[in-house]
Amino acid sequence: MKQSRVRSLMVDEVVSVTPSAPFKDVAKLLAEHDISGLPVLDDHDRVIGVVSESDLLVRQATVGAAEGEGTQDTERDDLTAAQLMSAPAITVHADDTVSQAARTMVKRSVERLPVVDDEDRLIGIVTRRDLLQVFLRPDPEIRRRVIEEVLVDTLGLAPGTIGVHVVDGVVTLEGQLEKRSDIPVALRMTQLTDGVVSVTDRLSAGTDDSRLTPPERTAHGPLG
Repeated sequence: MKQSRVRSLMVDEVVSVTPSAPFKDVAKLLAEHDISGLPVLDDHDRVIGVVSESDLLVRQATVGAAEGEGTQDTERDDLTAAQLMSAPAITVHADDTVSQAARTMVKRSVERLPVVDDEDRLIGIVTRRDLLQVFLRPDPEIRRRVIEEVLVDTLGLAPGTIGVHVVDGVVTLEGQLEKRSDIPVALRMTQLTDGVVSVTDRLSAGTDDSRLTPPERTAHGPLG
């Protein structure tokens, strides 16, 4: 089943900084481009870290503990991207699925992910807003893809064999499959379909093959 890849959503024109970029330049780029984070690249365009608004705020708060307003400004301005960034960078590859990227964002609590090639060189960036596009697919499109890609292509069923109802991305599968072992396959593949929020199971089976055991085998194969 075809799933959307990060490549289809990423932006390939990325604002980035070098490790030596000063605090003021980093803050200026974030404000000018209205973004929340910047990849930090070495001389070979490899992503070595990410500096975010949160990193700047944490450092500013730390420097703010120093005595004297002038001291605060001087120490802050002396900071570089290498000192501000979070490292190692949390990245994804262009051929990763959108679902994988979304799980990484949630697990690591980040708003954007640099996209890198096999040598960790920057080729794009994907944001949480970009990934949300997949989960805003119209219900009719989701229904069509579940029928065509899951029920017909994967399970080999005729259209209309199983009822597919979609409301706000929530898919309900209703009807009878031939074998009970097909039910978890249908549910899992439907959940993996782009745009699906959750799946409601109202499936039954004509045959319970969960208790069937394969024939005994010897070193030469099945007995017979």
